[in-house]
Amino acid sequence: MNTLKIIVLSGFFTSFIACSTQNSAVKASTPVKNSTKPAIPKPPLPITSTDPSAISPKDDTFRTNLPKIKREFRGAWIASVANINWPSRNNLSVDQQKAEAISMLDMLKDNNFNAVIFQVRPSADALYTSNLEPWSYFLTGQTGTAPYPNYDPLQFWIEESHKRGLELHVWLNPYRAHHSNGGSPNSLSMVNKLSDIVIRLKNGMYWFDPADPKTQGHVSNVVKDIVTRYDIDAVHFDDYFYPYATYNKGADFPDNKNWNAYVSSGGTLTRADWRRDNVNKFVERIYKEIHAEKNYVRFGISPFGIWKPGYPEGVVGSSQYDELYADAKLWLNKGWVDYFSPQLYWPIESKGQPFEGLLNWWKSENTMNRHLWPGLNTVEIKTSDRPTEIKNQIEISRQVLGKDAGEIHWSIAGLTKNANMLPTLKNGPYKEKALVPKTSWIKAVPLQTPTLFINDNGNSAQVSWSVKNIKDVFQWVLFTQYNGIWETEILTLDQLSREIPKNKVGKVLNAVAIKAIDRLGNESDYIAKKIQ
Repeated sequence: MNTLKIIVLSGFFTSFIACSTQNSAVKASTPVKNSTKPAIPKPPLPITSTDPSAISPKDDTFRTNLPKIKREFRGAWIASVANINWPSRNNLSVDQQKAEAISMLDMLKDNNFNAVIFQVRPSADALYTSNLEPWSYFLTGQTGTAPYPNYDPLQFWIEESHKRGLELHVWLNPYRAHHSNGGSPNSLSMVNKLSDIVIRLKNGMYWFDPADPKTQGHVSNVVKDIVTRYDIDAVHFDDYFYPYATYNKGADFPDNKNWNAYVSSGGTLTRADWRRDNVNKFVERIYKEIHAEKNYVRFGISPFGIWKPGYPEGVVGSSQYDELYADAKLWLNKGWVDYFSPQLYWPIESKGQPFEGLLNWWKSENTMNRHLWPGLNTVEIKTSDRPTEIKNQIEISRQVLGKDAGEIHWSIAGLTKNANMLPTLKNGPYKEKALVPKTSWIKAVPLQTPTLFINDNGNSAQVSWSVKNIKDVFQWVLFTQYNGIWETEILTLDQLSREIPKNKVGKVLNAVAIKAIDRLGNESDYIAKKIQ
């Protein structure tokens, strides 16, 4: 009896356990809501094999002190008005135009310049595709006639400049409606299309009336159109506001219509202050509109080098304040520019217009700490040794302006007309390439740190790099270290790799580093790797 009970009970418990196990298995296989986080897998145990190929590679990145990158703005004006620089004639073929442009850009790149100031609107006309103004007479010999075969000169200049690591600044003359060298105004000329706001001067020039709201609106639309459609780096105005007195043979600017309307509406400013106020408001408007459209596009003005005689003491000459109604000092004081290039076209030793004295005075007025890069008269400064004079002016600018120094050469012809000019610059102040100074007051999204890959090719290291937000990159800076000493090289955007010798003149390659540079001269963090 006891034995039978034990057998029965044993069978019962065995059956019970089997059922429980089966039920548990069924429950476990039934999908349930993901109410709890999945279990995080445990990391694998460390590899204990002694086979070297099974060991993870050692991280070869490291932190170090890289040398500072040289910075200086080095620009040249390229004038299209009257075919001064480009194109050299108004009847060149498209291929000839392009060949001239490439020759100029190659020359600037090879001599360590970093910016081009290219005149795209010499006189209410266009060296680019525009629905607002006609093709330029200086491009094709006929106002309104497109180049054949058709192409966009500005787009061509932008692409070819950027390929060479050069900034492209579009230079516009805001108020000149027609140049006396531009042929007779035809039906497509703005002289006839906007005749109600254009005034003929006694020397044959035509000028927009700066006081007319229609003038201000039209020029504003031209600037915004270029900024919106083209990948430019800056917009540039020169020294022409109200015209020089000689343009109207000493007679007062004929703006009676708008002046009388101003007085009739209760205006209380003097006529001179009213004219200056028109220009002041226009300059502020252009500055704000450019940055509203594309924050990184800078605005530069190159005014006549003297604000008023007597500023600084002892300076004599024309007064842009009284003659051009251009209160350039106010624009600089207010920070309505990103860079300012007063045309200091006189020798260092000039008594009435001393180069260093004027530069120091403009610096003292630069209360908003904008870029101050003087214009130099490289073409025809009155001195017996022009190359040495220009070299010395660059050295003085560096002493006065410090780490944000720079200059613009009037014009590109001055670099080639004198056989000694380019060698003097390249063997002297322009011996090394330089980045443009940072424009720190314009906010920018920080660049990401590049990635860097190095492959051992035996006698050389094959180095390549990139960055996720490459559309924001303008240039690269490559650092190579030989025998513990860093060397620096500025590279264009399209250069994404380099084969670097592991031995150079008896020195051994120790490390490589790379940085990205954005449109405003800002640097990313670097990545550096040791060479094994």
